[in-house]
Amino acid sequence: MYDLLSGMRILEGSAFVAAPLGGMTLAQLGADVIRFDDINGGLDHERWPLTSDGHSLYWAGMNKGKRSILVDVRSEEGRELLTAIATAPGPDAGMFLTNLPARGWSSYDNLKTRRNDMIMVALTGARDGAPHVDYTVNAMTGFPMVTGPTNQDGPVNNVLPAWDIGAGLTISTSLLAAERRRSRTGEGSLIKLSLLDVALWTTANLGYVGEASVTGNDRQRLGNQIFGTFGQTFKTRDGQWIMLCMFTSRHVKAVKELMGSDGSFTQIETERGIRLEDEASRFEARAEIEKIVTAWVGARNYKEVAAALEKAGALWSGYQSFRQSLGDPYLYADNPMFEAISQPNLDGAAFPIPGAPMWFEGLKRLSPAPAPRFGEHTDEVLADVLGLESGAIGLLHDKKIVKGPSST
Repeated sequence: MYDLLSGMRILEGSAFVAAPLGGMTLAQLGADVIRFDDINGGLDHERWPLTSDGHSLYWAGMNKGKRSILVDVRSEEGRELLTAIATAPGPDAGMFLTNLPARGWSSYDNLKTRRNDMIMVALTGARDGAPHVDYTVNAMTGFPMVTGPTNQDGPVNNVLPAWDIGAGLTISTSLLAAERRRSRTGEGSLIKLSLLDVALWTTANLGYVGEASVTGNDRQRLGNQIFGTFGQTFKTRDGQWIMLCMFTSRHVKAVKELMGSDGSFTQIETERGIRLEDEASRFEARAEIEKIVTAWVGARNYKEVAAALEKAGALWSGYQSFRQSLGDPYLYADNPMFEAISQPNLDGAAFPIPGAPMWFEGLKRLSPAPAPRFGEHTDEVLADVLGLESGAIGLLHDKKIVKGPSST
């Protein structure tokens, strides 16, 4: 996508979401990210969702722009190859990110013996090394107990892996910070990061920890309402759903002018002695506001509602499924972040894939790169990173230490 990190080389040993996302973020900024997987089968290359012929759409999504190599990680010779790639010389090399167990050959202490200025980001489930994934971390944070309908009994999990996403972006930020430190001081870094700490950091920053600590109360379940202001879902006459929010006085004014011709909003303010331009007042009066908006939206078809809200300058959007959103030109077809790219690991199937979401003014934005076939770059990496001749690479194949491209 960009050449900003061109020349930077990073070895990635990963599985699931956080670490692959961290590597992909760097790859889309121009870094050479080399992902290794075990020759006997990677953890991710057959992960759901799959195409009808069994190819992983997950792999295609999380590994765009990377190089893929397959190595027998269980063998001493295979581990030596990975160690050599991770610690290869050069000012832009010597970087390793992983969420796999960092011990033996992949421990920082071992890598540092080969390259003193080694940079390594090691993600664990918890800071003590206990295994965790997004769902088990989320269970501890408190969010599942405030997610879901107001009458829900028991936890509701979020289908979005929020903590994995946060950790992935923190991985990329941490590695770049360490690389900047090394460029200034010559010092390497071991960055330890845990999925749980990322979740706790976020939860505390959003005020949930302070609220429970200071007030002694748990946040109430609100369903689709928004805490501390006004926001709710509404159903149109023809059965479609919208989300309407009021975050600022301008949003309040738009809704008042559109739906308050009968004086209903003025009545709320008079009876309660409040101004709906005040955030807390909107939240306190949310039931009365919801009643007015429900009646107005429910009396109109979606197209009429959409046109009126847009004209008024309200803060809103319509709900749609993933499949419906794919047909929305505003989201995909007319968005230059996306291009329909043929995916080698999907037998050439093409569909919209995104490049980096940031736009650098004045810099050339390149087409997004597809994900590699599983093991596509094994020989290439052995040759250009380690300088191995074709005969030596062939011998490694014969000994089943490495493997080339696979159709899966």
